[in-house]
Amino acid sequence: MGFYSEKVKELTPYVPGEQPKDGEYIKLNTNENPYSPSPKVEKAIQNFSFEKLKLYPDFECMSLRKTFAESVGVSPENVFVGNGSDEVLAIAFQAFFMNKENVLMPDISYSFYPVYCKMYNVKANEMPLKEDYRINIADYLIDNNGIVIANPNAPTSLALSRNEIEEILKNNLDRVVLIDEAYVDFGAESCVPLLSKYDNLFIVRTLSKSYSLAGMRIGFGIGSKKLIEAMNRIKDSFNSYPIDSLAQVAAKAAIEDKIYFNETINKIINTRSRVIERLKELGFEVLESKTNFLFISNPKKSAEELFQSLKENKILVRYFKKPRLDNFLRITIGTDEQMDELIKVIKEEVK
Repeated sequence: MGFYSEKVKELTPYVPGEQPKDGEYIKLNTNENPYSPSPKVEKAIQNFSFEKLKLYPDFECMSLRKTFAESVGVSPENVFVGNGSDEVLAIAFQAFFMNKENVLMPDISYSFYPVYCKMYNVKANEMPLKEDYRINIADYLIDNNGIVIANPNAPTSLALSRNEIEEILKNNLDRVVLIDEAYVDFGAESCVPLLSKYDNLFIVRTLSKSYSLAGMRIGFGIGSKKLIEAMNRIKDSFNSYPIDSLAQVAAKAAIEDKIYFNETINKIINTRSRVIERLKELGFEVLESKTNFLFISNPKKSAEELFQSLKENKILVRYFKKPRLDNFLRITIGTDEQMDELIKVIKEEVK
């Protein structure tokens, strides 16, 4: 410990979902997409010139930024690219909230946010979710020095409407409002259409979930030129080349294949609907999901017991042993075959 800085001693790092090495498990614990990336991604990688790896990548990621910008209806100058949304979030916390007090965020949300707060000396003011686990809009209309909201929220799977987000924005015009849209493609309303009206809005996106590129680590920030400039000032102060050349090519191909993207999203949404219906028939409470995962609870069996039983049956889901969460499981939507096996095991456990 004598080698550590005081900051290192203070940190409690983020703990990701279990990553088994033996490949024997049905893995429904980290919200990965169960389907492969677009075939066009594979083709783009195969056609990539090996010789280009001796050169630094395009530090502006201009081709990728143009492609992503076109896909969401903004200009490339409104787009920032990072190594997964986690890096984009980390840079955003530094650019907008570092050393500030009274930054508002839900008390139950993405568990990386408190890590960033500790790392960058951000004093969060955590707003309790309502009894139904929804965000109370009124909590974000008070005096503050910034706002961070995951929409849809994790791990609850619930989403605010675009109108609700706008209510927050127009009451915080002189503060950055960060909306983390990691799961928005699975049925929620994106706030991108609000960017033309609100210079204080910063949106974070990822290709890890809906584009099946968790292994490539590609994330985006979308905001006004002023906010993007702040992001680049932080990035260029420690790493001007965060996105490698191969990742840029793969990400561009994934975004361009709109047909495959829509097919995959629709399969996940259809599977989600079917599984929700089956779980409710088995007596589960299932929160309304706008994500690629479910947040579920059962009155007959504790979440911890069910978590252990599923693991013994080679099915991994996520259990959070924390207040208000400790009787819920978060379950990623897998393939129909994977979810059928899940239902089969759960049915035996709660009968």
